Amino acid sequence: MKTATEVCALCAGTGWKPVPGAPERGVTRCDCQMRARGGAMIAAARIPKRYEHCELSNFTPDFPGADRSVSLAQISASRFVQEFDPRDGRGLLLVGGIGTGKTHLAVGILKELIAVRGSACLFCDYRELLKQIQNSYNDSVKATELQVLRPVFDAEVVLLDELGAVKPSEWVWDTVSLILNTRYNDNRTTIITTNFADEPAGSVARSLSPARAAAREETLGDRIGERMRSRLHEMCRIVKMDGPDFRQKFKSASFG
Repeated sequence: MKTATEVCALCAGTGWKPVPGAPERGVTRCDCQMRARGGAMIAAARIPKRYEHCELSNFTPDFPGADRSVSLAQISASRFVQEFDPRDGRGLLLVGGIGTGKTHLAVGILKELIAVRGSACLFCDYRELLKQIQNSYNDSVKATELQVLRPVFDAEVVLLDELGAVKPSEWVWDTVSLILNTRYNDNRTTIITTNFADEPAGSVARSLSPARAAAREETLGDRIGERMRSRLHEMCRIVKMDGPDFRQKFKSASFG
């Protein structure tokens, strides 16, 4: 039971407030209900505690040594929220090195879409999601693969963080294909972050000696396969974020 101090002064706990200037008994949903709904949707989004503070408004693109692409990425993120249309289904692929702020921006987008658009959003750590799917094959685990994947399939907006972070295998590629193709076919919006360069599989290796090719940095094509990389280009607008690792530069563990 709510105490007197907890009861909303606008609606007296009814959830509805009068509409100024409206005919007698004209009411609308109270702000307290909107806040409560927003809080519930934030909780349902499963944003990790590490990123709970992340907002578009507190993103810092102008730290010393920051690349101009970081500021442009913030502009792209804000524009994405302003122009968001769930019927369009087109998302964002944030590409950049470790610590350039990709996850911060992506979480900020989720929060804005929840607050402004009332969109049902979900945060998925790529590695953790694959672990949960693998665990579902264990007879002692009650959750099935479909039960793990259903929220990922159904959410209006999904953030898939650190795509490509798991060593590729046929199973990984098949699973990534299932997730991305299902959301693509259902015209659902997907926001993706990755530390791997958006380049074809083996694109650099073909021009290098065998020794240098073996030591080269892997690309997104290497990690998820060329077919899925091509699909991402249909699903998402590419936003590149270059520059130094903010966390290393300022010893902050809060930048994604």
